[in-house]
Amino acid sequence: MSTLLDNKFSIGGFRFGLDPLLNLIPYAGQFVAFGMSLALVVVMLRNGAGSKVAVKMLLNVLLDAILGSIPLIGYAFDFFNKANKKNVKLLREHYFEGKHQGSAKGLLITLFIIIVLLCVAVFYLMYILAEWIFDTLGNLF
Repeated sequence: MSTLLDNKFSIGGFRFGLDPLLNLIPYAGQFVAFGMSLALVVVMLRNGAGSKVAVKMLLNVLLDAILGSIPLIGYAFDFFNKANKKNVKLLREHYFEGKHQGSAKGLLITLFIIIVLLCVAVFYLMYILAEWIFDTLGNLF
């Protein structure tokens, strides 16, 4: 399934799969591609993938879905980002090389801190923008 989504076709030496092609269908294509990628992660998790590697695979899928859903930029991103291929590589490293072992607690805490900091930054920027708008409108009247 990973090959089908990321590397099935080739044009001029450039490999791509169904993921960027599905993205050409607004909303539905991105939703279907996300669902298929998520199903691949669930199958890997059911077959014994550790929590740390599972979180890394989910982050790959979420990044692909979020950035791939941005109009125009997302189309190009989907052609070059191969989340499913990265996930298969992570799984091989997990099983054959012993990498990505252990708990995902540290990774999840780091991710939570980054999300909180991003939210604080966005709210602060919204406050500055609102203050500027009200100052500008107050000076006009």
